[in-house]
Amino acid sequence: MTILNNPTKNIKDEKIIINTFSIFILLLMVNCSKDDFSFGSLQAPTNLQVAVELIGKTTANPNGDGSGKVKFTATADDAISYKFIFPDGTSTNAPNGVFEKLFTKVGLNSYNVTVVASGTGGVSTNTTVEVKVQSNFEDAEAVKLLTGGTSKKWYVSASEPGHLGVGQNDGDATKNYFANYYQAVAFEKAGAAATSCFYENVLTFSLDGGVMKFKLDNGGSTFFNSNYLSVGGGAGKDDACLVYNTGGLKTVALSPSESVVTRNADRLTQTRGTAMNFSDGGFMGYYVGQSSYEILSITDNRMTVRFVQGNNTGLAWYMIFTTTKPTQAVTDFTTLKFSDEFNTDGAPDPAKWSYDLGAGGWGNSEAQNYTNSADNVIVANGNLKITAKKVGSGYTSTRLKSEGKYKFTYGKVEVRAKLPAGGGTWPAIWMLGSDYATNTWPGCGEIDIMEHKGNEPNVIHGTLHYPGRSGGNGNGSVKTITNASTEFHVYKTIWTAASVKIFVDDVLYHTVANDGSLPFNKDFFMILNVAMGGTFGGAIDPAFTQSSMEIDYVRVYQ
Repeated sequence: MTILNNPTKNIKDEKIIINTFSIFILLLMVNCSKDDFSFGSLQAPTNLQVAVELIGKTTANPNGDGSGKVKFTATADDAISYKFIFPDGTSTNAPNGVFEKLFTKVGLNSYNVTVVASGTGGVSTNTTVEVKVQSNFEDAEAVKLLTGGTSKKWYVSASEPGHLGVGQNDGDATKNYFANYYQAVAFEKAGAAATSCFYENVLTFSLDGGVMKFKLDNGGSTFFNSNYLSVGGGAGKDDACLVYNTGGLKTVALSPSESVVTRNADRLTQTRGTAMNFSDGGFMGYYVGQSSYEILSITDNRMTVRFVQGNNTGLAWYMIFTTTKPTQAVTDFTTLKFSDEFNTDGAPDPAKWSYDLGAGGWGNSEAQNYTNSADNVIVANGNLKITAKKVGSGYTSTRLKSEGKYKFTYGKVEVRAKLPAGGGTWPAIWMLGSDYATNTWPGCGEIDIMEHKGNEPNVIHGTLHYPGRSGGNGNGSVKTITNASTEFHVYKTIWTAASVKIFVDDVLYHTVANDGSLPFNKDFFMILNVAMGGTFGGAIDPAFTQSSMEIDYVRVYQ
């Protein structure tokens, strides 16, 4: 171990600076006597020393054991924190002054490391130490496979079972080499809005002057393990996608892996023995508080990694990546089974539509009274118009439905519509389970293809309701579009035994995985309506007089 002392300081100059600053503070206090100012003492650390330990250093190996590992221990009088700044552009805060750095450049190399000791009031002292260390580890093949020699993009291999998994990480040599606790099925995390961002990750490995770099493009949202939701400003008990900035380029250092896999000789064939270490908190798409990943296997187009959860070292996670972004086949339907093009002027076609009539709030404290009057519903100029109107102190509107005329299980629904405007308007294009009379809502199920609040213009809601997901707890997402009330847009749902997908203008923005436990495997019928106010529509603008939802067509394909 070598002790390097801090270079001599000019104490006289420091006193002049501190005294000048003190005079400034006194003047500020005199001129701002009406305010109560309180300043902590300013104390620059002194006697900064840095101990450098080359791991594995012996008489025969004066520059370390070839691992490239160096342990730094900084001490100083009156220091409250330390920071290490390395020549590869990375830096690390170490409140206790201790940090172990892995230097990966092969051969015997010298590095200048700056150590900053911070004192009270933000005053700091720094010094630079030179470190000469031997690094014998090299995995040129892994670098080439990761980067393609220049730059290469990787994606979560969502189509493979086990593309995300977790298992034990302990001394049981028979079980801690695979995801024995959980393995995701193909595209499992595309099934809910809370996790769908997971498959949007693009991981780019590149070479910059011989140094490997990494960038994670997460599309704006990161998939967080439930134990780390607070890092992304979230809370709850389930993994979730949260808005999170993954930062810029990270440096990737390769090192020998030290996991339980490599420590058991009989299991060495199950790992490459190489670990990737990302600088500045870098991670590979799923946040579990870890920046070191063991490469189990890698080819030109497929990679499997293993990593230990940051706050629970008993858990090891596994991920599979591919260089071709997987696409989930979307079941489409092309046979037109039901449609209304609204080309005949007058009342809606009675062979296709019936009405819900009356007031009473409809379970949502709504303000309108539904009628079948031409004042509220009419077909004209190739469009259906459902108009909400203020009448006296109340409101009237219309709710059309295909109940008793047409119902179906699975298919594609497309509705081209222009939405009403005005605070309190609540237009909806939706479907309800046909057994609602005997299977009380939400047991019957509800698919909201489109809902819109006049109080939140251009924000489109797509939501599913079912047991456990009723009212404001519906399983939904939102999509912001332009000119929702002045231009026509196509609102679409593709409904299969595997999923319910909701689109606007062919942009998918919400997916719910369907299975036998949900009420989306039986007949539903269509509903078109404009409500006023209520628990979703909100406050009605006192100046509101009337506004219409215009529908160009309704089409159902199977």
